[in-house]
Amino acid sequence: MPSAEAQARSKGGLAAGLYFIATPIGAARDITLRALDLLRTADVLAAEDTRSLRHLMEIHGVPLAGRPLLAYHDHNGAAMRPKILRAIEDGRSVVYASEAGTPLVADPGYQLARAVIEAGFALHSAPGPSAVLTALTLSGLPSDRFLFAGFAPNTRGARLNWLSEFKTVPATLVFYESPKRIREMLRDCVQTFGEERQAALCRELTKRFEEVRRGSLSEISESLEETPVKGEIVLVIDRAHAVEIGAEELEERLREVMAQASLRDAVDEVVAQTGLPRRKVYQAALALEKEK
Repeated sequence: MPSAEAQARSKGGLAAGLYFIATPIGAARDITLRALDLLRTADVLAAEDTRSLRHLMEIHGVPLAGRPLLAYHDHNGAAMRPKILRAIEDGRSVVYASEAGTPLVADPGYQLARAVIEAGFALHSAPGPSAVLTALTLSGLPSDRFLFAGFAPNTRGARLNWLSEFKTVPATLVFYESPKRIREMLRDCVQTFGEERQAALCRELTKRFEEVRRGSLSEISESLEETPVKGEIVLVIDRAHAVEIGAEELEERLREVMAQASLRDAVDEVVAQTGLPRRKVYQAALALEKEK
């Protein structure tokens, strides 16, 4: 831990430690006043993209004033983390900024945060812009419970297997995707979640050409065939909803599937079909198994 004397050496008045700041995902004025204060007063600045941070500081009239500006990204993290830790140990305050949005969300800052915590140094976060939360707000889909899944795998087989893990998750799903792969991603989502699952495709959030397409997965997928999209994309998909079925229909579905699959696999399939609680389906399947 930095000594009290070392902490006092922080020229900007900030205590020694690492400060995460969120940066705009589009509109430059979305940066918070606190983030600008931290950029003005920190002893050392680090960024996923130093050019983006320099440009943002120029827009808001924040001078670099001879302070170190370090690049920290996926390709140099192992080499840069010790340098950042040494700066904090020497009593300096270090600000880290993602290229856009909140650090650690699809961003290389996680390992840096872990290293700072393990070293016993102070870690702070100044909240701000987030593509995940912005898209969730605009989607019109339930926001009381959501799961951010990040980017899907590149290959179709791996993507389908990966998507299947989220099929019955009782939460709104949020994915990042590139314009080059969004059509393939949506086709696989239709296959995995069904044509009628509601969704929202949000692109270029807070930017000039911001657009939100809402509707069923099949409707959004068809719209891309007619009008392709460009820019950064967040895909939000509604959670699975339980199908209203009675005990007799549940038993009928289970008998049909159990005739060709194990009890466990049959339960998994019926849960995926109906969205019913697994415990309820499992108990019904056990009862049918005992009848045999």
